[in-house]
Amino acid sequence: MKATIITIGDEILIGQIVDTNSAFIAKSFDKIGVEINEMISISDNKQHILETFKKLQDKVDLVIITGGLGPTKDDITKKTFCDYFEDELVVNDDVLQHVTQLIEGFYKRPITQINKDQSLVPSKCTVLHNQVGTAPGMWMRKENTVFISLPGVPFEMKYLVENEIIPKVVREYKRPYILHKTILTYGQGESMVAERIENWENDLPEFIKLAYLPSPGRVRLRLSARGIDKELLEKSIEENVVSLAKIIGDIIVGFDDDEPLETVIGNLLKQQKKTISTAESCTGGKIAQVLTSVSGASNYFKGSVVSYATETKISVLGIPENLINEYSVVSAEVAKQMAINVKSIMKTDYAIATTGNAGPTKGESKAEVGTVFIALATPNNVIVSAFNFGQPREKVIDRTVIKSMEILRKEILKNVL
Repeated sequence: MKATIITIGDEILIGQIVDTNSAFIAKSFDKIGVEINEMISISDNKQHILETFKKLQDKVDLVIITGGLGPTKDDITKKTFCDYFEDELVVNDDVLQHVTQLIEGFYKRPITQINKDQSLVPSKCTVLHNQVGTAPGMWMRKENTVFISLPGVPFEMKYLVENEIIPKVVREYKRPYILHKTILTYGQGESMVAERIENWENDLPEFIKLAYLPSPGRVRLRLSARGIDKELLEKSIEENVVSLAKIIGDIIVGFDDDEPLETVIGNLLKQQKKTISTAESCTGGKIAQVLTSVSGASNYFKGSVVSYATETKISVLGIPENLINEYSVVSAEVAKQMAINVKSIMKTDYAIATTGNAGPTKGESKAEVGTVFIALATPNNVIVSAFNFGQPREKVIDRTVIKSMEILRKEILKNVL
């Protein structure tokens, strides 16, 4: 099965909002074996919408549309549906009853005509009940293509996808299996990873495809298998993951369908009953943000000092001024002292410290732009690593965060029996 996702709204095209709906829909449909072969964003323009519908007619099995179902005049999707399907809007009594209960019962205000108009739907459509909002979804078939219209409000769209559309597609269509397995690697770039696994990649079965998903400091390897025999797909993927681990096991840190690295680190710290703190300069608190994004992080994360300015390193972290003057604020010596001092201040077992020159100018530092020092204070010693992450500024910061997490994980694992 093939499908296309259409998002309707000028606010998307001008960058006022980010389209997260398409990603959610694509992931949901992929899980049930429906292939998304195109995502399109178009304006709130009747002619543009009609031309897009016509272009997709009989080219795909499903067209999923989000947006344009609100009660205001600029929301034109329902009327455009009527034009395309040569239909007319009629009041759906079930929708009207739901909208009335929602407005008068929940919101405790009189229902207006504009609210009642939400119950208008094309007479030929199958109504998809929206329990969490006022705009119903619509399911309409023309020849070999089904057009599904959903509200653009994310939580309403998600409700309809999960509770109405996915069950209906599963019931009415025979679909292949699409399985994915994503391997997380840290510490080596895409080209180096590709070189190491070239022979393994060449030996993959035809029904399994490998995709490289690189980002600063890490590469995700996604295996995708398609076919009608689910057991065969699962077995083949697992066998190839095992053989891959024999080649690059030193850089594999986990799997996307398991837990992200920050969760793995959190679990390790909890298991060992250890704690951690951070002293961040060039990363501006991003390491702390990543660590605390995990539920239950308060069990092991004690706090952070974002000592962005030199005077803060001196006054809050207690870094000796003469140390900074002698070695520069971006140096191994300063990074080491930052880690030691924040570990002492927060009374933790581990502490990460970062200081660097993210750019685009050198600022107070003598170090070249892109230079970063990462220090990790452990229960036994202090490890300091130097890097040059180049440019631009965002890349330097992101790679510093990722590399810090990698260093931390490797060191904690040394204490795992």
